[in-house]
Amino acid sequence: MVTFSILTVCTGNICRSPLAAQLLRAGTSQWPEVVVSSAGTGALIGAPMTDQMQVLAREFGADQTVVHAARALTAEHLRDADLVIALSREHRRTIVELLPRGARHTFTLRELARLLTGLTGEDLADIAAIDASDITGRLRELVDVAASRRGVAPPPESPDDDDVVDPYRQSDDVYRQSADQLVPAVTTVLAQFAAAAVLP
Repeated sequence: MVTFSILTVCTGNICRSPLAAQLLRAGTSQWPEVVVSSAGTGALIGAPMTDQMQVLAREFGADQTVVHAARALTAEHLRDADLVIALSREHRRTIVELLPRGARHTFTLRELARLLTGLTGEDLADIAAIDASDITGRLRELVDVAASRRGVAPPPESPDDDDVVDPYRQSDDVYRQSADQLVPAVTTVLAQFAAAAVLP
């Protein structure tokens, strides 16, 4: 089976990227060809998600059936991914330095949600031309559509609006702020995945 591989990336791989991965895994469970994983640019290798983030993951219905253990990001992970989702612009810079040719399909999470908002029929035409049974093909085309909207879609009010705040070693309030930035962005991305899958 040809797969569509999504990789989420943050720093320690114990807060933001595993939550994003678990939410994406839950939201794509109807498509066995979609594979979701995560890694960290400065991973606390082998560590689980923090307790605070696990609580939030349960609250938002994340798929926690896969036991999380932090792992370090490698160029091989990036080469294998069809879509790389960074949790901040800093992570995206690190990813692109590690694998420059992956820049086109690497986004911050909130950037990707912004680029996928307000797609037109023209934007979706190439996706609709792909057989509906080819979910992998349709999602790859959706990534290309998002990439093509860079410089076209309205920019964020502040560059920081493309980042998800790092809650590590911060208060519960900062964890909540991080989730309040992350979860709606994942919801938007999943909604566009679902829409792309059923285009007539």
